[in-house]
Amino acid sequence: MIVITAKAHPILQETLLKKGYEVLYAPAISYAELWNIANEITGIVVTTRIKVDRKLVEKAVNLKWIGRLGSGMEQIDVVAAIENNIVCISSPEGNRDAVGEQTLGMLLSLMRNISKSALSVKNFEWLREENRGFELNGKTVGIIGYGNTGEAFAKLLAPFNVTVLAYDKYKYGFGKHNIKEASFEQIAKFADVISFHVPLTEQTWHMADADFFNSLVNKPYILNTSRGGVVDVASLIVALEENKIKGAALDVLENEDLDSFDEIEKQRFHILANHPQVILTPHIAGYTFEAFYKMSKVLLDKLNL
Repeated sequence: MIVITAKAHPILQETLLKKGYEVLYAPAISYAELWNIANEITGIVVTTRIKVDRKLVEKAVNLKWIGRLGSGMEQIDVVAAIENNIVCISSPEGNRDAVGEQTLGMLLSLMRNISKSALSVKNFEWLREENRGFELNGKTVGIIGYGNTGEAFAKLLAPFNVTVLAYDKYKYGFGKHNIKEASFEQIAKFADVISFHVPLTEQTWHMADADFFNSLVNKPYILNTSRGGVVDVASLIVALEENKIKGAALDVLENEDLDSFDEIEKQRFHILANHPQVILTPHIAGYTFEAFYKMSKVLLDKLNL
């Protein structure tokens, strides 16, 4: 049985059924419910909602593969899966263009005060001088993580005549034309914009911390369309207050369940939500109608189905 634990394009279920698989489409299934049927599962499709930990992997004795819709494998115990001869597949190719577009859109909105000025006009205020912005043309953009989404963002930047400084701990030899391979420290020193495109791991948790913000030279704009835990929100707020950055655009937060916020989280969220140079969106960078289809299609192609 194949279990689809998240909302997925109909092509995924339809193709699996055509291939003769029994499919349980259960986008609201709980971990406990999944645990109860673990012995029957041969394949499982997940996003970020269900955690496939070692206990579940070892209980699912017939499990052959785990498919991730989108990018990031932090919810899957990949080591346990490999030890049990389970194939792990993700589909970042499916939503990389969507993430690239969102990142560019948020950056332009920040630099040109688009969201801020649109809100002021709706409030019957015509504030031109107060909303004078900066051009992206000719700036230096730092990209942390040059995988699928980082590269997609870089491609969209080409017409803007920017210099792209890209850092990737696990990738080399990709520099060409306006793309320059750089160190993390060089990006902090020279970039006017810094965008994060890394998975969430022990190494990237709070990668943007107090030390990072204190090392910045050009008061850059900070963009995060990867994972909330990559940016330490407390340090980001201090950087805003101390004028170490010009602004921030966040599509992700460390805790995205707003109803579960404690008092400190509520205070931080209030500061960010009301800051004129901050844009917050609800984890929608890769959430387009086109990506919804492409992620399932990529997964099917990788499974040779």
